[in-house]
Amino acid sequence: MYLFFTLLLLIIIFFYCIGYYRRKKIIKKICCMCRNEKYEIIDNLLEPFGYAYVPAQDVFTSRMDAWQKNFGYSAFYDKAAPHLGIVINSLPVYFNYDGRTWLIEFWKGQYGINTGCEIGVYRADRILDKSELDHTLFKSLDTHYMPELSFAFYNAEKDMEIAQLCGKHWWLTAFKPGLFSIPSSLTVWSSVTLYSHEMASAFANALINLGYSTSEVTLHRNTVTFTFEGGKPVCGIFRRIITSIAQSLNWLGCQIYLFITRPFTLSVDRVLFLYYYLPFIFRRMLNIRKHKLACEK
Repeated sequence: MYLFFTLLLLIIIFFYCIGYYRRKKIIKKICCMCRNEKYEIIDNLLEPFGYAYVPAQDVFTSRMDAWQKNFGYSAFYDKAAPHLGIVINSLPVYFNYDGRTWLIEFWKGQYGINTGCEIGVYRADRILDKSELDHTLFKSLDTHYMPELSFAFYNAEKDMEIAQLCGKHWWLTAFKPGLFSIPSSLTVWSSVTLYSHEMASAFANALINLGYSTSEVTLHRNTVTFTFEGGKPVCGIFRRIITSIAQSLNWLGCQIYLFITRPFTLSVDRVLFLYYYLPFIFRRMLNIRKHKLACEK
């Protein structure tokens, strides 16, 4: 018995020493890289997942050619999200224009160990009845139809700005690894520039129909600006339990991520370290990929 515990202790010490040496070696390797080398490596690693690194903001964002574009959007995605560790507030805005029903949706919340926000623009092939909205698979926009999207993403509880991004896109996003947030504490100042004043007016009216006042929605030519904050309370005791469990695991995941990737502070260094040290956790960290795949199945 004593021999068994002695051998077990020696094995534990042996693997600890190997892990400690390997960790130090990886930290030194990353510290010796120049910034451009890090950016090139991280973008190559993230490209298959549909994301890219934004050095000026220290966040990750979706690529224009992200594979998620092929799957469009369905309301089922949001319903399934808490079961996959994604706890978010969503604001789907449906409106009709040019013989089609359009959807511009806004999201903010906790995506696994990432605090994030999204703006997605989608459309149907025709004008839909209200009863069809929750069951329709909306298509992502073609490249030459991209609207101008922008947002400023802020965490009021921590009194910190997370990101400011803008550009022509079908799915503009920002994700900050290791930051834990309560969705209702997040604020997104959004601006959407559409193809015409008529289309922008239809979008602005749809926001007002959802409960925004005319003073909260600004329409200037073909640009609409408003603030997405707060969020609807979670309905149903079962869904509240699932959401609470998911958020508890997300908080724990953030703490483990920050502990493992110490002493780094920038996301690019933390994620690179995770890739070299624990590659299977690196893949799990990109939980949004799992979310989309699971919803499609």
